[in-house]
Amino acid sequence: MIKPILAQYIPIAHMIAKTVGDDCEVVLHDLENPQQSVVYTVNNCVTGRQVGQSFDHLVPQVILSKKLDHDVVTNYYFRTEDGRLVKSSTALLKDFAGKVVGALCINIDTSKITAQIDWLQSLIPSSEDNSAAQEVSAEEEVTHVSEIVTDLIDKIIGDKDVARLRREEKLELIRFMDQRGIFLMKGAVDQVGSRMGISRVTVYSYIDEVRGKK
Repeated sequence: MIKPILAQYIPIAHMIAKTVGDDCEVVLHDLENPQQSVVYTVNNCVTGRQVGQSFDHLVPQVILSKKLDHDVVTNYYFRTEDGRLVKSSTALLKDFAGKVVGALCINIDTSKITAQIDWLQSLIPSSEDNSAAQEVSAEEEVTHVSEIVTDLIDKIIGDKDVARLRREEKLELIRFMDQRGIFLMKGAVDQVGSRMGISRVTVYSYIDEVRGKK
């Protein structure tokens, strides 16, 4: 027979189990009868606890735990005999004199969650695959942008005879490209210099000039 001091936690046990679901087991212990501490269970399919059995993890993982705070230890783990990982939380129950007389344990079978995580991870690249994909993607992006910029430079200069361009005309071309962000692209200075038949030093000099730098 369950003592009244513990029986009051039975509705709470059902509330927790129904809220979390079928993979949540709630076990009520009478610690004044350690050898047969289990006095009530809900959804006992997680650990298979039966009324009349004793506790297993209460001392090492709850009572002696450094995480014990306000008579509660949350989110500790253990494995069942068949290897399933169980997430648990336990509250020590006291009588009106402040003596610990029982414990309310919540055990959640993480098997379905783990299976879902494994399935989700199988749908995305591994870290190595992802890194490789990012490297390839980055290289392709750089190549693509470079091709676009090269094409823009060619179109900006057009069919002008760069050898006959006056200095002012070259400056105007540099100003136009600078205002359009052409020189933000790595290698653009060299491309422009090669296309216009001037050195990269001269290109930088022209850029400084059109930006009003001395």
